[in-house]
Amino acid sequence: MYQLFKNLLFAKHTLVILFFLSAFLSSTMAQAPKREFRGAWIQCVNGQFQGIGTKKMQQTLSYQLDELQKDGVNAIIFQVRPECDALYESKIEPWSKFLSGQQGVAPSPYWDPLQWMIDECHKRGMELHAWINPYRAKTKVTTSLANNHIAVTHPERVFSYDGLFILNPGLKENSDYICEVAADIVGRYDVDGLHIDDYFYPYPVAGVAIPDSREFQLYNNGFKNINDWRRYNVDMFIKQLGETVHKVKPWVKFGVSPFGIYRNAKSDPKNGSRTNGLQNYDDLYADVLKWVNNGWCDYIVPQLYWEIGNKAADYKELIIWWNNHSANRPLYIGEDVERTVNHADPDNPNNHQMAAKRKLHDQLPNVKGTVLWYAKTTVDNVGNYGTMLRNHYWRTPALQPKMTFLDNKDPKKPRKVKPVWTSDGLVLFWQSPKAKHWGDQVNKYVVYRFAKKEKINLDDPNHIVAITNNTFLNLPYQDGKQKYTYVVTSLDRVGNESEGAKKKLKL
Repeated sequence: MYQLFKNLLFAKHTLVILFFLSAFLSSTMAQAPKREFRGAWIQCVNGQFQGIGTKKMQQTLSYQLDELQKDGVNAIIFQVRPECDALYESKIEPWSKFLSGQQGVAPSPYWDPLQWMIDECHKRGMELHAWINPYRAKTKVTTSLANNHIAVTHPERVFSYDGLFILNPGLKENSDYICEVAADIVGRYDVDGLHIDDYFYPYPVAGVAIPDSREFQLYNNGFKNINDWRRYNVDMFIKQLGETVHKVKPWVKFGVSPFGIYRNAKSDPKNGSRTNGLQNYDDLYADVLKWVNNGWCDYIVPQLYWEIGNKAADYKELIIWWNNHSANRPLYIGEDVERTVNHADPDNPNNHQMAAKRKLHDQLPNVKGTVLWYAKTTVDNVGNYGTMLRNHYWRTPALQPKMTFLDNKDPKKPRKVKPVWTSDGLVLFWQSPKAKHWGDQVNKYVVYRFAKKEKINLDDPNHIVAITNNTFLNLPYQDGKQKYTYVVTSLDRVGNESEGAKKKLKL
């Protein structure tokens, strides 16, 4: 009898613990933001696709996109121009060697990776941001260039630095050239964003000077200090590039991913971070805060690839610094997946740092998203990172953060929402609302589901069952006895959401 009592008491306590644990997890899930940029970089410059052929590359990318979709990723940043070349069909620059194995040689069987990625991402409800390296004209590993490469046709516009070729930022024709390439991409492809990384002036090498003194003498624009002149060159390029993108398509988002340190406090006691590393402002001549504060870019992704507690560049110090200094544009954090899982949490040495970093994200109001470096490490589930995303942190779907500075008007709601029996079962159909202006055009829909007696709350992402560019959704019909309310909303090109069109159904 005593043993039975003990068993019942233990079972009761277990049920109580499970109840509170379930409630805690449910509340945690419900607190996931409805709007959050969840990106991943897919790069080619590491050679992962070089020479593997069309079929194998498509299979690899399909698998990565499927897994990233399960992990909750809603945007892919795909590298299409690593060294003044192209992973797309271009009449301006040669095919990339990181695709075919030899610069200037088209892939065989022929395909256009950028167009293919746009189609595949949009099919999965993801955004596709085309990632270009603006100034880098040749990587260290490239030994031969195609005849139509800019360094061959205009060698006077390129300088060599530590094995690299760099388009000289001091020459206006180079910024015009890069903007021509960007306009070509944005004009011919249905990209959602145009993304550049941290390669402006080259990363400094001790004892190696940048060979631009001649250009400084000729085109200094009145600057007495060469460093100020270099910053001015990059400033004007960033402004021009953002204006170029929006002139072609006002809804395409222009994003910049700079190195993770703006300035160290010892260089700038007022605006610097408590760090001791390479500096955007002083070493790469990139005045990133000016670009953000002037609205020259639409989002920013500082590469905070360090761990919490790093002596030279502490992740916690830097994410707080960026949160406090770059609120004028959406701030997304560039996360190094491997470094995160390879370092222990200083406050909980038995765990790696993913949970601690995610907590910082949640606590900082200006942090609106994450971009994972890099996609394959997440797909490979290094340190259980992907599993934690799909089962916990990114379990519920998310819409993109709002960009009211691009467009602040919501589109109209979908029309004629109704269920129809088809050969595929019961399908919910709707029609796109009419639009007169690009800001009214709808390109995606959000479908929510609410059970009987559940309050309709479109702010709760737990009720999102689909974010889709289709105008239909297959319904999970069972016996026609369960009552639900489905709500369909429209999303425009920059993510503004309409009011909901409701439909009550029995499934």
